[in-house]
Amino acid sequence: MSYKNRKSTYAYFILIFVFVKVILNLFAISHFGFHRDEFLHLALADHLDWGYKEVPPIIAILAKLSITLFGDSVFAARIFPTICSGFIIWFTGLITIEFGGRKFAITLACLALIFSPAFAASGYLFQPVVFDQFWWVLTVWLLIKYLNTTDVKYLYWLGLVVGLGMLTKYTMAFFSFALVIGILISKQRKLLFNIHILGAVALAFLICLPNLLWQIHHHWPLVSHMKALRSEQLDYITPTEFIEQQLTVHGVALFVWFTGLLFLIFSFRLRNFQFLAIAYALIFIFLLLMDGKNYYLFGAYPMLFAAGGFGFERWLKTSGYALRTATIALFVLPNLLLFPMVLPVLSLNQTLGFFRFTNKNIPPFQFITTWEDLKQHPTTQDYADMLGWDELAKKVGEAYHSLTPEQQKQTLVYADNYGEAGALHHYRKQFNYPDVISLNSSFTLWAPDSLDCKYLIYVDADKGGNIKQFVAGNMIGSYKKIGEIEYYLAREKGTGIYLITDIKAPLQERYMKELVKKRLEKF
Repeated sequence: MSYKNRKSTYAYFILIFVFVKVILNLFAISHFGFHRDEFLHLALADHLDWGYKEVPPIIAILAKLSITLFGDSVFAARIFPTICSGFIIWFTGLITIEFGGRKFAITLACLALIFSPAFAASGYLFQPVVFDQFWWVLTVWLLIKYLNTTDVKYLYWLGLVVGLGMLTKYTMAFFSFALVIGILISKQRKLLFNIHILGAVALAFLICLPNLLWQIHHHWPLVSHMKALRSEQLDYITPTEFIEQQLTVHGVALFVWFTGLLFLIFSFRLRNFQFLAIAYALIFIFLLLMDGKNYYLFGAYPMLFAAGGFGFERWLKTSGYALRTATIALFVLPNLLLFPMVLPVLSLNQTLGFFRFTNKNIPPFQFITTWEDLKQHPTTQDYADMLGWDELAKKVGEAYHSLTPEQQKQTLVYADNYGEAGALHHYRKQFNYPDVISLNSSFTLWAPDSLDCKYLIYVDADKGGNIKQFVAGNMIGSYKKIGEIEYYLAREKGTGIYLITDIKAPLQERYMKELVKKRLEKF
């Protein structure tokens, strides 16, 4: 079949699977509540800039568009991720076509990806992760299109996509570097010996330049953020655990993507795309050595699923319809048992029942309910991070409205971490209290220079531990506990809410010193 006919015959067939993906997300996206990370990213919409402490600026722009177009509900916030998840399926199908796959290959690749627990879990939250995956998939498709057509327009589109990917999540830099090394090692190195490559690189650099200048102006907060992330979270991840997670996060779809990896390495028909397997191996090794989180690698899997679909199609090309259908069912349906654990399609009580069942009967998947503290919990860390926030905001509102109108004019709200701060920022209009202050995460960038207040509603992430430090250091006088997060499944359970009515100079000084330090953190 000619290249042109192959493209026109199967492209619209992929829309079936895009529709399946979108419908599944729509069933789930309004359940439970906002994730702590979603609160942070939505808060960035009110402080548009060329960069932030944790992320580049694209997520803030998307947040602004989302709130403007759809509102500020949980469902509204997850519309863009759902659309993006659909595009990931779309381009996975197109990559399968570029490999030479037909309907069976497309079906297997797309369904395996849709029902992969990893992509179900990462494809509905308003986080940079799903957008990052999209740029990775699109980068691969553009490279393959250029290889198959030699049309230089794809190189310039590639420069645009890499630039936008860098403005979404810095992992695009790792992936781009891995692809370049992979091409240099493979027989396709001639791809790089083209004057238009320089134009594509220049385009990507120009797109990234504003964020680069922002990083320089703010003393490279990315570096200090990565140092903190490595010490606080990544050190918990051992190489063995990283490998185990890569082998389990896709469930039975492991056999599809691993087959794809083998075909990219050994298949004569996919010999022109061997650089993709090399790039995957390089980024895998890099993340393994750097104690990377398992989801950092997710964007590299759609190309492997596409190759896997092609591989199984080659193996089963003379088989009947029944065997092909059984193959698809074998590598897709078992993952349905895990679906409620990673995508909230069921009620909370039903989901908890799934956790109990799988922890008891499928030990290899216990890592799903293992948090960063390496302990087992009743629910996943992501689900726990969606619970208890409205309770926190309501109690802060009650504390604020317990004050007289005159006292309210002299009251500020402070939260220890970005999850609490993001939730309080989001719900501030609903419960009618002042906007929150925090020196955690990007909230530091727009925090006031001093705590200019007489009363402070303080959210203590240390469950009262920080209040005790304030008292011991003679930083505060009178205070009382207003309440705490009581919901038993919330990750923030026990987080205390305190009303400080006697703020002393040492607390003001501590705040200002910490603010200056965090704003000027250098590598």
